[in-house]
Amino acid sequence: MEEIRDELPQQQPRFLLLSYSMNHGDGRISYPMCLIFYSPPGCSPELQMLYAGSRNNLVSECELTKNLEVRDADELTQEYIDSKVS
Repeated sequence: MEEIRDELPQQQPRFLLLSYSMNHGDGRISYPMCLIFYSPPGCSPELQMLYAGSRNNLVSECELTKNLEVRDADELTQEYIDSKVS
């Protein structure tokens, strides 16, 4: 997650499509796929609206069940993702 956070721009929104190995308490392993909409506070309202307007289409086309929004790159941690995906 640290590498992903380091690559995120400070003033432009991004879509992140994330799939990773998740170990469950009962020994199962799953590979959830989720869309993360990153929209930092410093980006222009026009860009935010453009990305936000495309978000539902992307979720629908990719048949994603998990859809998260992050405003600050520091929020993007493994613990945060696990809490939202579980």
